[in-house]
Amino acid sequence: MNYERQPYRRCGRSGLLLPAVSLGLWHNFGGGKSLDSQRAIFHKALDLGITHFDIADRYGPPLGAAESTFNRLLPRSLRDEVVVTTKGSNPMWDGPYGKGNSRKHLLATLDRSLTRLGLDHVDIYYLHRDDEETPLEEQVATLDHMVRSGKVLYVGVSNFSPERTEQAARLLRGLGTPLLVHQPSYSLLNRWIERSLLGVLEQEGVGCVVYSPLAQGLLTDRYLDGIPADSRAAEGRFLTADRVTPQVLDFVRALSAVATARGQSVAQLALAWALQDSRITSVLVGASSPEQLEANVAAVDRLDFTDDELAAIDRAAKESGVEV
Repeated sequence: MNYERQPYRRCGRSGLLLPAVSLGLWHNFGGGKSLDSQRAIFHKALDLGITHFDIADRYGPPLGAAESTFNRLLPRSLRDEVVVTTKGSNPMWDGPYGKGNSRKHLLATLDRSLTRLGLDHVDIYYLHRDDEETPLEEQVATLDHMVRSGKVLYVGVSNFSPERTEQAARLLRGLGTPLLVHQPSYSLLNRWIERSLLGVLEQEGVGCVVYSPLAQGLLTDRYLDGIPADSRAAEGRFLTADRVTPQVLDFVRALSAVATARGQSVAQLALAWALQDSRITSVLVGASSPEQLEANVAAVDRLDFTDDELAAIDRAAKESGVEV
């Protein structure tokens, strides 16, 4: 474990520190992938100071495979050196109790996650999304129960609106279990959290761990010359070809010029840009190889931006007609 490779940031007003770049297991840790390649990525993550691993009950395929894979990768001697997270809310089995944020579903899916992970607790448990059919009071009371049962250390929410996040934080505070973190989508192509969510998180003392900071690969060098045949967009995996518009490509090419001047790749620029806001605790990246992960973590070598660089990035978005 190399704790010197990257900075660690405090998660909201808690005592928990997270690395600036964390590893998400949404892609490449399901069935059909080589365990040896998955182990190589995991070991590289440790070498790069990544102590935070983000999973969800649904990640695979098949459902639950990422949790089972992580069980096989994590040496139990390192359990106290890493932060393991998982999430509930997702459709996981048939019938009325196999999805949603009812107390019945969440407690059942947490137990199933712990079994797949081979752990007696997770460090952070998220509501993966809001469930407007379940009273928010029931949702947060269930999170509080998880903590008091010893199966969860901290709780978070993901994909909640600013208003519902504020309500959840207030209700949890009343129960004595603070809301630790929110996990929203955020990137140079998706800046919605700047409008009000970040203000709510700062006010409530809640951390922010963002996913898709590279917009499913759009904010990389991969699409500068069009859509490669073996890319996610070409295969329709989490990114469809209709999102690779001329406007987006113009913007990415403009970002490439700024990145080159900074001595970075487009991906490194995009990650550094997300981290330049002190309210962002960590960015989640996926990885298909140890080399790709190492390149992404190198973003922390240059996190500072000049006013001119930030203005150039905003101007490029406006001139390209990109909706941010």
